[in-house]
Amino acid sequence: MKAAPQRADAGEQALANGSWVKLICGASNQDLATIGDLCALFAVAGVHCVDVAADLAVVRAAREGLDWAWERIGRRPWLMVSVSDGHDAHFRKAVFDPGLCPPDCSRPCERVCPADAIRASVGVDEQLCYGCGRCWPACPPQLIQSLDRRVGLNDLASLLHDLRPDALEIHTAPGRLNAFQATLEQVRLADVPLRRLSVSCGLEGHQVTVESLSKELWQRHQALRAFQQRPLWQLDGRPMSGDLGVGTARAAVGLWERLHRLAPPGPLQLAGGTNTATLGLLFQDGRAMGPAGVAFGGVARTLVQPFFQAAQDRGCRLRDWPDGWAQSLRAARTLIAPWLRRS
Repeated sequence: MKAAPQRADAGEQALANGSWVKLICGASNQDLATIGDLCALFAVAGVHCVDVAADLAVVRAAREGLDWAWERIGRRPWLMVSVSDGHDAHFRKAVFDPGLCPPDCSRPCERVCPADAIRASVGVDEQLCYGCGRCWPACPPQLIQSLDRRVGLNDLASLLHDLRPDALEIHTAPGRLNAFQATLEQVRLADVPLRRLSVSCGLEGHQVTVESLSKELWQRHQALRAFQQRPLWQLDGRPMSGDLGVGTARAAVGLWERLHRLAPPGPLQLAGGTNTATLGLLFQDGRAMGPAGVAFGGVARTLVQPFFQAAQDRGCRLRDWPDGWAQSLRAARTLIAPWLRRS
């Protein structure tokens, strides 16, 4: 897979002026009924990229939503797919046997699930679960387990060739350089031009220093150069936690503050804990410089989830419910517009 020919477009311009916004649909999110509407909604709201699971049905649903938006606004965000070079929290599903639940359990797992994926009769709906992990500690008898849902290397080249995304994200971790290079080789074999190859990594859970993480990213930079790929560095502050409050936003901003002077060339984008507090934390001291942009995942989905649920209760797509569409678009724009105004 080769780097796409360099040409000016809205995404590259946004990366250059610090107004880039990406929607993270979830690397293991397979809720097809919602993904098309989610991509359509945030495309109209103004994002520059949508990031989805590397899954044929998911990509088809995402493209259908982006096509719908294109017909109405004449603008199409990049379609990015996410893979991993090893075990990663973004590529998992929750699973448990509901028959083992104590009869008197108050089922706190249902209350904490932001995707409404847990049902008393079926346990976890795999199509709705995107692996946030909040149900694990909430389960009193600790019945819930994690199920790995990564794409294997043997299938990756052919899958990417079929998906033909605009951009790719590789989730990596310290100590996995060889696995990262093996993944890049599969990307090369796929032979599909990419606008950017995003590398997602952070400190949490890896027991390394900022300096060590910087060295890891420089190693990835050398590998990307060898494979003629243009990088986009995703700094994952606190993975899959963006709808939880200002503390997670501080984690994302703090990682950028400590790392950006040590990072290799290429735009730096915040993720992992980003929410409505992020922009204010970045510029609260009148700082002139900031990251190239931001990715919103959990906070974006949580913000509009009630409208998706109401549309499903009506038996229609969100796009086919005018009042719900208008309200959800206003909600999405409250999250996206402050970043777009930086252009």
